[in-house]
Parts: sequence; C-alpha cells; structure tokens
Amino acid sequence: MAEAATASPHRAAERRTVLAICAIATAVCAVFLFVGLRGNVAFVLGLRLSQLLGLVQVAVSAAVSTVIFQTITGNRILSPSIMGLDALYLFCQTVLVFALGGFGYAALPPAWKFSGEVALMMAISLALFLPMLRRRSDMMLMILTGFVLGLMFRSLSALVARLIDPNEFAVLQGASFATFQSLDEGLLAIGAVVTALGTAAAWRARHVLDVIALGRDAAVGLGLDWNRWVTALLSLVACLVATSTALVGPLAFLGLLVVALAERVCGTRGHGFLLPAAAGVAVIVLVGAQALARLGFGGAVVVSVVVEFVGGLVFLALLFSRRHG
Repeated sequence: MAEAATASPHRAAERRTVLAICAIATAVCAVFLFVGLRGNVAFVLGLRLSQLLGLVQVAVSAAVSTVIFQTITGNRILSPSIMGLDALYLFCQTVLVFALGGFGYAALPPAWKFSGEVALMMAISLALFLPMLRRRSDMMLMILTGFVLGLMFRSLSALVARLIDPNEFAVLQGASFATFQSLDEGLLAIGAVVTALGTAAAWRARHVLDVIALGRDAAVGLGLDWNRWVTALLSLVACLVATSTALVGPLAFLGLLVVALAERVCGTRGHGFLLPAAAGVAVIVLVGAQALARLGFGGAVVVSVVVEFVGGLVFLALLFSRRHG
C-alpha cells in the first residue's frame, strides 16, 4: 500500500510533465505559424503549414524511432542514425538513381519510390542488426559497427554516384544534406500516414517495450517472444527513419538529443511517458529552432548544423558519463 501511495504521486507528476511538454510544443507550433505573417497571409500560411507538417513528422519519427532502438539495443547512447540507417537509406536512393536513371527515378510515383526504398532498407537493416541483437553484442562493439556501417554506406553511395551521369547526379544532391527549408512536399501525405501508423504501433507496444527494457533473459522469462517482437520493432524503426530521411535528409544526432532531454525532464524510462515526452521535446527543439532562425536571425542560421552540433556534444557527454559511471 505504501509503495502504491508513493508511486501514484510520482506518476501524476510524470503525467503533468508530459502534458506541459505537449502544451509547450503546441505553443511553439502556433508561434511558427502565426508570428511574423506579412504580405499574402493565406499563401504564406499555407507554406508554413506544409513546412510545419513536415517538421512535426521528422521530429516525431526521429524521437519514436530512437526510443524504440535504444530499448531493443539496451543502451541510451545509440540511435538509428548513429548506427548508419540514414546512410543506408541514401545508399538505396543512389542505387535506384543508378539503376533507373535520373528521369526514370524522377518519374516514379512518390508512394512507389518510398515503398520500394523502405522495403529494401528494412531487409538490409534486419540482415545487419538482428544477428548483433541475438548475440547480445556489447555496447562498444555496436557503436563501432554502426560507425563502420555508416561509413561503408556513405562510401558506396559516393562510389555509385561517381558512375552516374553528371546531369543525373543533381537528383541526389538534395537528399544528401539535411535541410528544413525545402521539404519534399510529394512525400508529406504518405509520410504523415507512416508516421501516424508507426507512432500508434509504438504506443500500443509501450508495455512490451517496458518488458524488453528489462533485458532479453527477463523478457523471455516473462513469456515474451523476443525474436518476433525485436524483428517487428526493428522494421518499424526502419520505416520511421526512412520517413524522416526522405523528408529532410540525414540527421545523425536529433533523436539522441531529444530523447536525452526527455529523459532528463521526465526522470523515467517508462515508455508510456517517454514516448510522448520525446516526441513533444523533438517538436519543441525542431520547430522552435526553425522559428527562432527565421524570426531572430532572418533565416541566416542553418538549423540542421546547430542541431547536429548540439546533438554531437550530447552524444560525447553520454559516452563519457557511461565510461566514468
């Protein structure tokens, strides 16, 4: 009874924290939409609304995929991008341009193109990461493997890009660098569907994620089908990473940054609180940074560079804190 009485106020505090994060995220989105409107208000508002939709998709996809990936790998300093999944997506795009040509690639319907890239990415990521998860590889080996895989995929992309006709190479340039100014509007609708379904699936699996966080042996002892759930969750991570990368390009440290901030604010790894908190913090960071860059610096600041720099510092801080902890 005493433990239940102690847990109840703690859960209430966590719930209030999550609601506060969601309220701040909503306010930041309102500032992004309505502050500084000039000229043709309807036209500008439409542009901002489509950009906001893309930013929210990227933020939620990065946050949810990182929470899931950290849970199934069993440590807090890994993210799908650090493990090379965004580089894998760009490699898949490069191979498609090489195989189909620039005109053939551009003529593909966005839904078909996205579906094919996601399917290829899921197959390759499962083949690469499932053996490591089943062997329960140690953290440093997984980090090293992720960096090596990311470097390998980027090198292969560069090699294939050199074989592409220079006139067709421009098709790849937009996908090679993260940018929040020119989102791929052709993918907004399908990206919204994938993000919504993926987030809903992660929310439904929040209690399973809590069990997985206990470790493989404890989860299997509690009756969880470990291999089936890890395969399904890793496929979900691949879909979400593909969505965010397709919209804005690769972002290595965004997910790691927002999940670390959400953990610090909420003080819990319970997925019923961490998933919405991480998504809300991601929206605050990404949309807020873009609004600040536009309103305070006239668009002169490249938000992706700032986010990656701060996220890299957070990664190093987490790495050194674990080594000295």
